[in-house]
Amino acid sequence: MKKLYIAIPVIFVIAIIGVCFLVLRPGAPPTGQTSDGGGVRYKTASFVDSQGIGTKAFSMLIPVDWQSEGSVTWVLDNPAMPATGAFKAWNPNGTEEFVMFPNQAFFWSDNPMVKQMFPTGSRYFGAGVHSPLGAIDALKEIALPLFRSNVENLTLVSTQDLPQLGNSVKTGKDPTTGVVTVVNGGKIRVEYMLNGVAMEDELYCHLQSQNIPIVTYAGTYSNINWYMTYVESFRAEKGKLDPQSKVFQTISVSGKTDVNWLNKYNQVVNHLIQNQIQQIRNLGQLSSIISQTSNDISDENFKAWQQNQDIKDQLAKDFSQNTLDIQTYNDPTGGGTVELPSGYNTAWVNSLGEYILSDSPTYNPNVGSNLNWQQMTTP
Repeated sequence: MKKLYIAIPVIFVIAIIGVCFLVLRPGAPPTGQTSDGGGVRYKTASFVDSQGIGTKAFSMLIPVDWQSEGSVTWVLDNPAMPATGAFKAWNPNGTEEFVMFPNQAFFWSDNPMVKQMFPTGSRYFGAGVHSPLGAIDALKEIALPLFRSNVENLTLVSTQDLPQLGNSVKTGKDPTTGVVTVVNGGKIRVEYMLNGVAMEDELYCHLQSQNIPIVTYAGTYSNINWYMTYVESFRAEKGKLDPQSKVFQTISVSGKTDVNWLNKYNQVVNHLIQNQIQQIRNLGQLSSIISQTSNDISDENFKAWQQNQDIKDQLAKDFSQNTLDIQTYNDPTGGGTVELPSGYNTAWVNSLGEYILSDSPTYNPNVGSNLNWQQMTTP
């Protein structure tokens, strides 16, 4: 029996929560100001995969006066990307909103027989059948109709390719398998009316495609798996989007996947691949798979997590070097590092996972507070 080759994206796991790709400019002070006006205070928002694994899946930083919601959805007929995450944070006292949309998986083939069996608009192993697009066209032709169908008078203001977003992912032709990997990114800015309010909106995505040569008796054809990941939006009332750049940047670099959740996720993916991509259609079967997984993080799974975190970190660094103005700080409470917008004089953290960024070099959040705030230093 011929082995079925399934191309899994290099970044298929970290793309569940992704790195936000934003191009924003400095502006007025953001929301989330501390009560004494000394700085901007952020809290950690964590989200549980209640549908599947049942543990915390990811977390992000948001201003303390913002609200948020997030979830993980399992689509088990797609073995390469069986879970997708969605997240929204918004200012309840304003129009600012950040949304991370679910990743989108697609398939295409130039094999006439495959095209006849799986025409455009159908589904192939959980992926939508659609000819490959670049990042800009994917945002315009897929993201806007899918995620902005409820707006009026939508106008495309600008587009920008972000080719540097793929600098850290190996691309080109694999000499062993012949698979060709292409990575690119892009952003678009649109304006529209929403509930009678004029809005500005910038949408971003990272696009990865893998062209797989398939040898048949009639010749060699190509199967293409391509993915829209990091599909995200920042929007606000017209004239108020750019002034909130520091808030948006903070959210954009703060996303982190939980290592214990990822350990079980990798085991589920391995199970789906090793069992000939069986069509698992209900959560009862998912629970059965998860019950067979181990809570112990094997060396192999931990290495996979670490490699994916390294890719995520490098993608963030590549992006920040080209588009964002961020600063890395040592976190004395967790023993690691955290990336936050630069341009502040001091940065503070407490054991609750909250952060304060201040423009004042003499500001001390411990004054008048019952929390223990520690000042962070740069590496």
